[in-house]
Amino acid sequence: MKVTLEGIKDKAAFAAAGVTLPKYDVAAVQQYSREHPVWLHFGAGNIFRGFVASLQQTLLDEGLQKSGIQTLSAYDGAIIDDVFGPHDKLTLEVTLLPDTNVELKVIGSVVHGYKLNGSAPQDETEVKELMCNPSVQMVSYTITEKGYAIRGIDGKYLEQVEKDIANGPKEVRHAMSWTASLLWDRYQAGAYPIAMVSMDNCSHNGDKLKAAVLEIAQAWQQKGFVDAGFIAYLQDKSKVSFPWTMIDKITPRPDASIAQLLKEKGIEDMDPIKTARGSFIAPFVNAEKPQYLIVEDIFPNGRPPLEKAGVLFTDGAGVDLCERMKVTTCLNPLHTALAVYGCVLGYERIAAEMDDPQLVALVKKLGYDEGLKVVDDPKILNPRDFLTEVIEQRLTNKCLPDSPQRIATDTSQKVTVRFGETLKNYQKKGLDATQLIALPLAIAGWMRYLLALDDDGKAFTLSDDPLLSDLQAKMAGIEFGKPETVGDKLHPILSNATLFGVDLYSIGLGTKVEDLFKEMITGPHAVRQTLIKYLG
Repeated sequence: MKVTLEGIKDKAAFAAAGVTLPKYDVAAVQQYSREHPVWLHFGAGNIFRGFVASLQQTLLDEGLQKSGIQTLSAYDGAIIDDVFGPHDKLTLEVTLLPDTNVELKVIGSVVHGYKLNGSAPQDETEVKELMCNPSVQMVSYTITEKGYAIRGIDGKYLEQVEKDIANGPKEVRHAMSWTASLLWDRYQAGAYPIAMVSMDNCSHNGDKLKAAVLEIAQAWQQKGFVDAGFIAYLQDKSKVSFPWTMIDKITPRPDASIAQLLKEKGIEDMDPIKTARGSFIAPFVNAEKPQYLIVEDIFPNGRPPLEKAGVLFTDGAGVDLCERMKVTTCLNPLHTALAVYGCVLGYERIAAEMDDPQLVALVKKLGYDEGLKVVDDPKILNPRDFLTEVIEQRLTNKCLPDSPQRIATDTSQKVTVRFGETLKNYQKKGLDATQLIALPLAIAGWMRYLLALDDDGKAFTLSDDPLLSDLQAKMAGIEFGKPETVGDKLHPILSNATLFGVDLYSIGLGTKVEDLFKEMITGPHAVRQTLIKYLG
């Protein structure tokens, strides 16, 4: 069996393998969507194909939508060339259940993939035409936190953004520049309304998207590329909205064991691929079953009825509370703590870490004792219940091939929200941050991870991070087994409010993190001994 338009015609074979197929004519939807686009999406990675695309699939299956989703790739076009092309844009969704069973479903709601990385001029022309169609209701994003950054840690524009600003909207490459350019096209075509919907794990993600797009647009205005009416269009919520969202579903890198399982079921050509730019992709997505998407309901051109697929719509305050609950307390900080310690302690699976008494104690203290104390109840979701589901059911799912190495990717882009927001809330609520234990341990664990030495002192490979070289340069000269070499080398990092949301020394935690770090580099097994000392 093959996951292609021709292959899924063998309905009996897929049924025998336990695979659910689309209930609609996929080829017909692909054609209709070209002429009547409704939804464009930046980022064709795992969370999109394994969750967001599945939502539209539900609506297509039930006859509640006629149009699918067009995907746009401004970064790595490999998924379009190596996955979308050979499989006619189809994806095999593999839901991993804690009882070791799997649910299999072919997703056909992704109707086309366009490369906006400079390699496909025809794609760029077609996307501009799509964006000018009044029928388009929304553009969404799953491009990770770093995708919205247009300035580096030094405050200067990224090199590509600087080029995009200089060249104007007709020649762009960065995702934020592309967004501004496409909105300029839509404005010129008739200033049609649209919703720009970030679905990434960023605090107030809609604001981050809007700020980046507006800054680029205003820079273009200063250079005479766009007019003042365009700026007014971007700032008018009745024309262009930037809703806040909260998304939650664990979608690990595609795992070879899942590819083997599919092969045993008779499904061909499912092997994972690592792209030239370091992304891990496959014709399938393996993911857990629990999923949440909370969205601020501001859609000036209408929207698909996604509430009928399980999406929760609320106001901005509701999203904010849910997002803060998840991203700053009940899941993401736990994930980052497990990631950095998992790499140092030699773990390859998150679920395996949940059999480690010190790491379980770490995430429980981080969540229950230190995080919940400053979380406001969003009402839509109960924070303690959500946290308990995470710790007892989701992180412990041994069928979920999620690795600390994957989650450790881009940690520098995450700690501002995952740890910094809790620290700022301690300040706002007048609580003493110096009494924290798990949170400074998590930060010290990240510093220890950046040495790229495990707890035996042996080298390991760090995950990708845009600030990796800069952070390691600041830590140059620190030697394993010699805590006296630390000196003041951590000070520029721990005092950086851009990284942590606050200067850690200003709230009494900088020196504490330094001391924990020094304990962790005294010699072999010092990380384990430090965790035992503070967590039992």
